[in-house]
Amino acid sequence: MPPEAQEKIEELQDLQETAQQVAQQKEQAKTALNESKTALDALEDVDEDAGMYREIGEVLVETDYESAYDDLENKVDSLEVRVEQLEKQEERVQEQFDDLQGELQQMLQGGAGGGPMGPGGPGAGGA
Repeated sequence: MPPEAQEKIEELQDLQETAQQVAQQKEQAKTALNESKTALDALEDVDEDAGMYREIGEVLVETDYESAYDDLENKVDSLEVRVEQLEKQEERVQEQFDDLQGELQQMLQGGAGGGPMGPGGPGAGGA
C-alpha cells in the first residue's frame, strides 16, 4: 500500500473519531435542551409568587419566578444554537469523510491498475 494511501486511511480514522465525538456532543446537547424545555413548560404552570430555588453547583439558591424563567429561556436559546452548530459540524465532517474516502478509493484503484504494469506505472504517475 502506498504511503499516501496509508495517510488517507489514518485521516479517515481521525475523521471517524471526530464524527463520533460530535454526534455524542450533539446528543448531550439535545438531551439538555429537552430537559430545559420541559422545565420551562413546567414553570409556566407554577404560580409566580411560589418560592423558587435554582441549583448552582451543589447549592440551592433562592430566586424569583422572572429570573428563573429568563434563565431557562436563555439556556434553551443557547442550547438550540449549540445543537444547530453541532449538526452543521456533523455535516461538514461527513462531507470531509466522504471526499477523503473517494480520494482513497481512487488512489487504490489507480494504484492497483499501475502495480502490475511494472516500474513504468508509478514513474508515469509522478511526471
